[in-house]
Amino acid sequence: MEQNLRDIRIDDYDYQLPEERIALHPVAERDKCLLLVRQPDGAIIDTVFDQIVDLLPLDSLLIYNNTRVINARLRFHKAPTPQGPGALIEIFCLEPSEPRDYAVSFASVGHTVWTCLVGNSKKWKSGPLSLDITLKDGRQITLTATRLDRTDTASEISFDWDENSGIDFASIIEAAGEIPIPPYLNRSTEEADNSDYQTVFSRFNGSVAAPTAGLHFTDRLLEQIDSRGISRRELTLHVGAGTFKPVTSDTIGEHAMHSEWISVPRSLIAELAATTRPVIAVGTTSVRTLESLYHLGCMVASGQSPVEVDQWYPYSEEHPRLSRAEALNALASYLEQHNLDRLIAATRLMIAPGYKYQVINGMVTNFHQPRSTLLLLVSALVGEDWKKIYNHALNNEAYRFLSYGDACLLFPNT
Repeated sequence: MEQNLRDIRIDDYDYQLPEERIALHPVAERDKCLLLVRQPDGAIIDTVFDQIVDLLPLDSLLIYNNTRVINARLRFHKAPTPQGPGALIEIFCLEPSEPRDYAVSFASVGHTVWTCLVGNSKKWKSGPLSLDITLKDGRQITLTATRLDRTDTASEISFDWDENSGIDFASIIEAAGEIPIPPYLNRSTEEADNSDYQTVFSRFNGSVAAPTAGLHFTDRLLEQIDSRGISRRELTLHVGAGTFKPVTSDTIGEHAMHSEWISVPRSLIAELAATTRPVIAVGTTSVRTLESLYHLGCMVASGQSPVEVDQWYPYSEEHPRLSRAEALNALASYLEQHNLDRLIAATRLMIAPGYKYQVINGMVTNFHQPRSTLLLLVSALVGEDWKKIYNHALNNEAYRFLSYGDACLLFPNT
């Protein structure tokens, strides 16, 4: 099965997306965007997002990603020379490497190291860069960036500042950084993006891209969902820049999935192991996290540590093919034995046609880019109907696409 999946051609998951159909800004009211519903019998319904309250299965578990987008884009300038002003060097923070834990890194005072992308890298040959920062409370600090190491794709950057200041890294990037809106918007970040590009349930700093399906929810809508008896649960996946990485190879077997950091309470894993309620994931990040839990549980049952899900593990012969309850109970027991209230792991999970969903029974998601792994994930749920869904939306000029665009509620075939 693994080899057949590796041979899937990305050309079969392409479609023509006119530039004018890409939403540059969200609708004025988050929950008034359009919602395309793909029912279990394959029928398609057009409605408005706030009607999702009546479309979610009764007594379902609605699970969403509580990650918060950080101001990951920092702009430094080299010192001026007699020939002119210093070159602009843009540092895009991807993930912490020292310390590796997101919360600990954001709480660091004086020093932290991050893996970063560096813009205009050729102009930064050596030496540190400095940036004078005024915090929101008026305090001032100088942040120094030093490149420790580099590869073809990223650099290790040491960030240093006065350790006696009491100022943590979270406060520094909040004051000095810029929220990194998706590159395909082809515009500069605006003040409104600081709120528009965060979900109302964002709580934990770490993402460089929003879990965009969650952007459509409002506090009012969440209250209505609660009143209908639908339970809400949270998990965390910090979205990396790799989410925008196109599949450039002819087949997906040549595509290397990016790794993303996940954090899930043990209580939720135990609840999922026992539940018979429909599980509806909000966004592809929640989908990948929930499905990764199953595979991490299978790893534990096979005598492995639940550290990271390899992209091809679900399709390999070594996979034990446990039931959902068996796998999640194994994972919950492992955490209990190690006195851990929360699973912290990584996932490179590749979900593509041929994948069998183990945890979710439906998903809320946006319309995704052509030739993307996210489109493969959708196709794994609805099969070739992904073409019908996208053609329906493209033929209806009211639908808007990608991060600030409209939403889908997708159910697999009965």
